[in-house]
Amino acid sequence: MAGLAALSTTVILFSACTKNDDSTSGTSKFSVYLTDAPAHYDKVYIDIQDVMVNSTTDADNGWQSLHLLRPGVYNLLDFRNGVDTLLASYDIPAGKISQIRLVLGPNNSVVVDGATYPLETPSAQQSGLKLNVQANLTAGIDYRLWLDFDANRSIVTTGNGKYILKPVIRSYTQATSGSIKGIILPPLSSKGVFVIQNTDTVAAAIPDATGAFLVAGLNAGAYNVAVAGNGILKDTLLTNVNVTVGQVSTIGTVTLH
Repeated sequence: MAGLAALSTTVILFSACTKNDDSTSGTSKFSVYLTDAPAHYDKVYIDIQDVMVNSTTDADNGWQSLHLLRPGVYNLLDFRNGVDTLLASYDIPAGKISQIRLVLGPNNSVVVDGATYPLETPSAQQSGLKLNVQANLTAGIDYRLWLDFDANRSIVTTGNGKYILKPVIRSYTQATSGSIKGIILPPLSSKGVFVIQNTDTVAAAIPDATGAFLVAGLNAGAYNVAVAGNGILKDTLLTNVNVTVGQVSTIGTVTLH
């Protein structure tokens, strides 16, 4: 345990703590990816300007932007056969997500036999395409959501040679990490909590004023949890704390002596 004092100076680099023990309090990292089903076109260009989430039952209010990494035009056919691209990754409040909104710009087009045609977008979709998701996010767990854009079914041809964009999108989510949480007593008695796998410290946290901590973004596996004392109270080591993807593992209350 002698190495804990030295490790405590770098805890700010890994800090991930929560103010209470409620899995619906705090944030989750929510990432949105774009992928596509096969389509019989040369290219399908979609102008994506924003991705938004709604955690309320109000269809008109409660929307939050996920801050698109690269707003602009994407060729859907670049993301076939399991290939995807990250649209947005953002920390949002934990809890239930009811809807996703994909906000499109005006620069949508399709290439057929080398010729480019504009994709007309119905006025009802110009405020954003809404998708029901119904996902429950747990604080400290990273989640991914895929928007599977079916380009073949999303393009409608008219009798006068025009192409209309009526997006058909399937969405699905996946939790990609686990977390460890607990309470260290007395409050403010610990310099840091360190999560160790083999001989490597992979993450750490500083307990808050109540002694609560949460270390998020952990891969599945077994970890040791080292609690550094304050020089008066002794260090404590907990071994074989198992982490499961999509779950928060609790070590309960640890009292330093």
